[in-house]
Amino acid sequence: MENKISELKREIAKVIVGREKDIELLTIALIQGGHILLESVPGTGKTLLAKTFAKCINGDFKRIQFTPDVLPTDVTGMQFFNPKNQQFELRQGPIITNILLADEINRATPRTQSSLLEVMEERQVTIDGETLKVEEPFMVIATQNQVESQQGTFPLPAAQLDRFFMKISIEYPTYEEERDILRKFQKEEPLSTVQAILSKEELIYLKQEVKNILISEDVEKFILLITRQTREHSAIDQGASPRAALALLKASQGHAFIQGRQFVTPDDVKIVAPYVLKHRLYLSMEASLTNTVDEIFEDIVSNIPAPVESVR
Repeated sequence: MENKISELKREIAKVIVGREKDIELLTIALIQGGHILLESVPGTGKTLLAKTFAKCINGDFKRIQFTPDVLPTDVTGMQFFNPKNQQFELRQGPIITNILLADEINRATPRTQSSLLEVMEERQVTIDGETLKVEEPFMVIATQNQVESQQGTFPLPAAQLDRFFMKISIEYPTYEEERDILRKFQKEEPLSTVQAILSKEELIYLKQEVKNILISEDVEKFILLITRQTREHSAIDQGASPRAALALLKASQGHAFIQGRQFVTPDDVKIVAPYVLKHRLYLSMEASLTNTVDEIFEDIVSNIPAPVESVR
C-alpha cells in the first residue's frame, strides 16, 4: 500500500506544481477521515488542488460553489411535493457523496455554513426529521479566500473551524514553479489526464492500517503538553479542544504512516502541529495588538522539550 501513496502523489503532481507538502497533508487527512480547509488569496490553485485530489479517489465527488444566496437545503437536500403522485419525496443534496468540495465556504452566510456541521462530525445529515448516513469514505475539502482581503465574506465561527482536521494556507508559487505552471497549462488541461489511483476499498484498508502506528507514552505526553499549553498561555483566550488533541495524535500517526514508519516520532508531531492547531487558537485582545498566532504558537512549541526516545 505504500506504493499506492507514492502513486497518488505522482498523479496529483501531473497537475499541481510545487505543492508536495500540501499533497502530503491532504493524504494524511484522507486516510485519517479528516476534513481540510484551504486558505489563500484568489487564483492560487486551491480549487484545482482539491479537484485534482478528489479525482484521484475512485469515489463520488460533488462540488458546491458557495455564494450568499445558497440556502442550507441547497447543501443538505429537502422534502419536496411531487404533484404526480401527490406525495412528499426526499431529494438528497450534494452533501451525500464521498469527496465534497465546498468552494469559497466563507462567502456563504453563517446559516448555510452551519449546514455542514452535523455531517462533518457525525457522518450523517438530518433532512426534515429524516436522518441519512453518509457512506465511508467521506471528506470535506473547503476553500476560502483570506477574510482580511475580501469584502462580502463571513468568517467561519470557532465551532466550524474546530471540525476541520487541518487548515492549509496556500502560498504564492516560486518563480520557477510559476514558470512551470505557465508551460504546463499553455496548450492543454492536465486535469483531464488524471486517473483514479485509490479505490474506496483500498482507502478503507489504509484507514485501518494507519491505526496500527505506534505512539509511545513520551510522544503522547508531548502531544498533550502542546495542546494543554495552548489553553494555559497568557496570550490565548481560547486554546485547542480535546478534539484538537485527538486530531494532532491522528495527524502524527498519518505522517509517520506515509513516511513508511510504524511509530510516531516527536518530529512527526512538530511537522503537523501548526496545521492542526493554529486555526483553533484565539488570541486575547491585548496580545493580538502585538503578536500573531504564528508567533505565539512557535513560542509554545519551542518551550516544550521534545522527548528523546521513541518507539523503534
